Amino acid sequence: MSKHLRAGIKAEIDALRASLSASESGAGGVLPTLAVVLVGLRKDSQTYVNMKTKACAEVGVVAAQYDLPAETQQEELLQLIRKLNADRNTHGILVQLPLPAHLDAEQILSAIDPAKDVDGLTTPNAGDLLRNGHRAKLIPCTPLGCIALLDHYKFEIAGKHAVVVGRSALVGKPVAQLLLSRDATVTMCHSKTANLAEIVRSADIVVAAIGRAHTLKGDWFKEGAVVLDVGTNAVDDATKKAGYRLVGDVQFDAARAAGKVKAITPVPGGVGPMTVCMLLRNTISAYHLQQEAQTKAQA
Repeated sequence: MSKHLRAGIKAEIDALRASLSASESGAGGVLPTLAVVLVGLRKDSQTYVNMKTKACAEVGVVAAQYDLPAETQQEELLQLIRKLNADRNTHGILVQLPLPAHLDAEQILSAIDPAKDVDGLTTPNAGDLLRNGHRAKLIPCTPLGCIALLDHYKFEIAGKHAVVVGRSALVGKPVAQLLLSRDATVTMCHSKTANLAEIVRSADIVVAAIGRAHTLKGDWFKEGAVVLDVGTNAVDDATKKAGYRLVGDVQFDAARAAGKVKAITPVPGGVGPMTVCMLLRNTISAYHLQQEAQTKAQA
């Protein structure tokens, strides 16, 4: 599905490029541009950033990468954010998490212009999601990808019981809001939830986003359940060159062997590529929001 979505995004960018070439009005020839800020040398973060910039290149979104040393101080990073906020040719800003421990991630993310917040993590965008649900302007990418998967495969959301396992601001809380706004009945669970297995067994839709390998066992799902596994966890595996492999929060093989689930996403794959697609989509949305604001300001 992610390939299909990327093809659609590329066609949209190609059409925009053609329209800008034919006219000097509008964005002045500037295509949607994403600034990606990476602090430090974490290999996993570098891998994720490379995936995102590669996806941008494939569809025609301009990616400007800012690589900063691990010892970068709070004010230095804030100065970069302010500069990108003020740059009319930068439409989206993504700060790759996690940041080094000495940096205040909440302050950094709060400094991003909400109109350029393609991760949907600023307080104004979180409030927009709370009030407007799936009609919000910029929604966190992974939750948005989860809903896109359900819609693509025509899994009904309205009237279904959805169980979200995990309460992070990045996935758990926003995906619960999206499901609620689509008329699901939502139960939120977390590491302190009692009788987790029993609650999961009652769900038509399960979103596993707790960040612990194989927490949800293969026999926890009822007949016909749809399972979205957001977890990406490294476990030791001597048979792999890297010495580890990635697994989800769900016992994928056991769940499939049990034969009850209607559908379940794999890890890696599944939700991950959808997250990148939604980042591209949010960058284009931010671009159009800013062009509309500039047009109104000039009127």
